[in-house]
Amino acid sequence: MSAVAEVQNTTTEALAALLDGGDGALVTLVAGETRVAAHRAVLAAASPVFEAMLAHDVLEASCGQVSIDDVEGPALRLLVAYTYTLQAPQLPDTAPQLLAAAEKYGLSDLKAACERQLISQLAVETAAATAVRAVRHSCPDATRAAVAFIKDHLQVMATRGWADAVLEYPQEVIEVCSMLGEPPAEASSPTATGGGSTPNSDRQPRSDHSRTPAAAAPPASARHTPPPDDAAVSRFRSLSEEERGRRLIEAAVEGAVEEVRALLAAGADVGARGVDRETALHWAARRGDAAVVRLLLSAASDPNARNRYGLTPLHWAAWYGHAEAAAALLQAGADRGVRTDSGRTPLDVARRYNYQEIVEMLTQS
Repeated sequence: MSAVAEVQNTTTEALAALLDGGDGALVTLVAGETRVAAHRAVLAAASPVFEAMLAHDVLEASCGQVSIDDVEGPALRLLVAYTYTLQAPQLPDTAPQLLAAAEKYGLSDLKAACERQLISQLAVETAAATAVRAVRHSCPDATRAAVAFIKDHLQVMATRGWADAVLEYPQEVIEVCSMLGEPPAEASSPTATGGGSTPNSDRQPRSDHSRTPAAAAPPASARHTPPPDDAAVSRFRSLSEEERGRRLIEAAVEGAVEEVRALLAAGADVGARGVDRETALHWAARRGDAAVVRLLLSAASDPNARNRYGLTPLHWAAWYGHAEAAAALLQAGADRGVRTDSGRTPLDVARRYNYQEIVEMLTQS
C-alpha cells in the first residue's frame, strides 16, 4: 500500500471515530491572532509531528490549545484543511509559506505539491528566492528547475531578489552558484548590488562559507578530510560556549559542512539543544545531510538523543526517508527500538511512509 493510501485509510478511520470522540477530541491551534479548531485524531493521522505533539503534554490545561509559533495564520488554516482533505490548495501566493510548514509537520505530499507550484511560478524577480527556498528545504526538483531557469535568465543576478538572497542566505546562494558553474566570489555581492551590511552583521563573518561551498565538500568516501579553516576555528573559539552551541545547530540546519567542522574543532557542544530540544544531529538527520551526520557522530554526538516529543535522529531520518543518514546513525549505535512519546519506533515510521530501504535496514538482525 502506498504512503498516500495508508494515510487516506487512517484518516478515514479517524473521521469515522469523531462522532464518539467527545469534547476531548478537539484541540485549538493558535498562530498569532489565528485560532483553528481541529480534531486530534485527524491531525495525528495525517502528520507525524502533530501526532508526537499531541501525545506530549503541550496543551494548555485550561483551554486545550497548542501554540504554533512557526507558521503564519493563513498557512496554518490551509495546513489544517489539508489534514482533513489531503488535497493541496491551488493558491500560488501561499506556496512558499505552506512548503516550509509542510516540511516542519511531516506532510511530504503537501510539500511536493507546493514544490510543483513553486516550479510553475518561476520568474526573473522570484527565481533567486525560489532557489534559496528549494535548497533550504531540501527540494531537489525545485532546486534543479530554479538553477536551470537562472542559467537561461542570467539577469536574475541583477535583481533585488538576488541581492536580498545574498544578504540573508549567503550559504544557500553559494550552493546555487556552485550548481550554476559560476565562481561564488563572482556572484553579486552586497557591494556589487548596492546592499550594505547584512541583517546579522553583529555575528562573526562567515569567511569559511565564502571559501568552500557546501556542494564542494569532499564525499564521505574520500580518504583525506581537509582540516578546518584555522581562522574560522580561531573566531569560533572566541565565542561563548552557548553561542558556539547555537551556531552548531544553525550550521546543521543549513547543511554547512565546513562550518560544522570548524565549530567542532573549536569545541562546540554537540549536546546543545535548540527549538523543541533538538540537537544539531536531529537537524542533520532531518535534513538528510549524511556528511554532517557523520561529522557530528565522529564528535560523539548522541545518536539516541530525544527531543521534546521523544523523537531521536533516527526517527527523523526514517520520517523523511533519508537512508544514508539512517545507515550512519545505525552504524553509530542508534537504538532502533526506541519509541516516541506517541509510541512509534523508527521502523513503525518507515513502514508508515513505505520507505522500503530503511525498513530493510531496521529489520536486519
